[in-house]
Amino acid sequence: MDREFLADLFAPFGPVTIRRMFSGFGISADGVTFALVIRDAIYLRTDADGAARFEAEGSRPFRYDTRTKTVTVGSYWLLPERLLDDPDELAQWARTAHAAAERAALSKASKTLRVTKTKTAADSNKAPKLTKPASAQRKVKTVAKAAGRAKTAKTTKAPAAKRGRAAR
Repeated sequence: MDREFLADLFAPFGPVTIRRMFSGFGISADGVTFALVIRDAIYLRTDADGAARFEAEGSRPFRYDTRTKTVTVGSYWLLPERLLDDPDELAQWARTAHAAAERAALSKASKTLRVTKTKTAADSNKAPKLTKPASAQRKVKTVAKAAGRAKTAKTTKAPAAKRGRAAR
């Protein structure tokens, strides 16, 4: 699938932005990605409510393999093939996918906002306490000890010029 085909396919939905993403494309509108195209398959964004609709159509969630396991991404489901021949119904599914993507973006933003609101004014006025991990602290101590040994070794040896005078 190329960009031109995808733009034509989603034309009834409205203007979309198609950009390279992973090994395929991401399709977005209003700055929100609502569809993925990977390995010539189109996946639409959904949430728990919409997943049942995809399941009823015999669709499946997006999956990919890593070296150790198969990962299932339940938020993107395969577009039912029959929708490729029905642009108006595809536009309805795309609107539903876009709404699910917007809800997910809002949920993510509200979580960030909640974390920010939990900080009190007193917390923001305090200087942050900077600590190093224990492994870094051990490393610093070891380096300091080694530097101390080197410094001690240098001070115990007399410079060559003084040693020459002492030998005379």
